[in-house]
Amino acid sequence: MVIAILMVIIGLVAMTWFPVRPVSRTRPPEIKVETTYTGADALTVEQSWPPPSSSQMSGVDYMNYMYSTNANNGMMTLKVIFDVKTDTNIDQVLTQMRQNQASSQTPGGSAQLRRHVQKSTSSR
Repeated sequence: MVIAILMVIIGLVAMTWFPVRPVSRTRPPEIKVETTYTGADALTVEQSWPPPSSSQMSGVDYMNYMYSTNANNGMMTLKVIFDVKTDTNIDQVLTQMRQNQASSQTPGGSAQLRRHVQKSTSSR
């Protein structure tokens, strides 16, 4: 019992000597782009929207990778994963700019499209 008490006291004293620093971010920032193509099915969305979007996204600074999913209700979700050291606000602005460039290349015009770019909640 004396040894246990001594270990607790030594541990408390040692805690005051060691520097404490914040834990670094372990999950990479993720920007989610949701696009709704009104009246389209998953195959139409896959054939029309992601190719221009993907080609525009490939040049974003500090991007690690991206992936997309399509639904039968005309919704496409593109997730862009960035390097851990980047700022999510800058990543979101860069992604928004690239999506605006990609919208001009979308067949059928962008009148049928609704886009939403946001920071993903899993990146915090």
